[in-house]
Amino acid sequence: MARFDVVLIGEILVELYCEGPLGDRTPVRLGFSGDTLNAAAASAAAGARTAVLTAVADDQLGDALVRRVADLGIDTSLIRRVPGSNGAYMLHGDLSGEREFTYWRTGSVASRLDAPDVEAHAATLREAGALVVTGIGSALSDTSRRAVLTAARLASEGGAAVVYDPNFRARLTTEERARAALAEIAPYCALVTPSCPSDARALLGTDDPETAARAARALGAEAAAVTVGADRVVVAGADAVVTLPVPRVAEAVDATGAGDILAGTTAARLALGDPLLTAISLGIGAASLSVAGEGGTGLIPTLAATRAAAPTPPG
Repeated sequence: MARFDVVLIGEILVELYCEGPLGDRTPVRLGFSGDTLNAAAASAAAGARTAVLTAVADDQLGDALVRRVADLGIDTSLIRRVPGSNGAYMLHGDLSGEREFTYWRTGSVASRLDAPDVEAHAATLREAGALVVTGIGSALSDTSRRAVLTAARLASEGGAAVVYDPNFRARLTTEERARAALAEIAPYCALVTPSCPSDARALLGTDDPETAARAARALGAEAAAVTVGADRVVVAGADAVVTLPVPRVAEAVDATGAGDILAGTTAARLALGDPLLTAISLGIGAASLSVAGEGGTGLIPTLAATRAAAPTPPG
């Protein structure tokens, strides 16, 4: 049985990237993205053998989606092709990382994933080095939430580093449900990566990143890395709270997916044996470089470039 360094559970989206103000005949570029694909691409680029466990529509658009996944160096053997529609979203380039997306994903094939779909790959998850799951996956549907939690439990049983990015989206779920999802999955997690102020305010009740990091650990996570935009990342582990700077990128274009890139890179490096702060520092380096590309997978940096950009962890 193949062993993967990193497995991801979630939805791969059709991406419609608008290149001007919305209106009749606005130019739109077709691509593929979403939190799961962004993180998976980053994981593969960071040197990890990476696979995505998901469902994709059995149509021509799904064919193109799977080809893109393979082109990014991600194993497609855990992708199940089924009748139905893929989820999609539309966005504009933005550097704040706080804007709203327009989604079409209700009833998508990936949103129908359930615990039995994950349990069918229990051995693979228990053999993985790391698992990446997100609050978006938990928010898609009740069945998807069960799938995410089941994956975290199985991977944790096998000793994998479970990384959870809360990625709160008000158009997908309520604060109450997102808080509950974080609380139930945190005890399985080696690392949670909430953003501040967005995730921290909605899910942890604070605008202070250090307080948010400690609150995430209090839920049962072994460590928390709270991202504060393009400024810094606050990391709380068992022994201390550490602040890591985010390097500046001269040609920043779009912050879409930067948090996903951080989570995917960090998970890859944890799976490959790097210490926590080293792995997070590399995640920061990759995320900072990614904002020079348009869309979630517009720029996936090489590991060499990531190493050059990463801040030096203390100690």
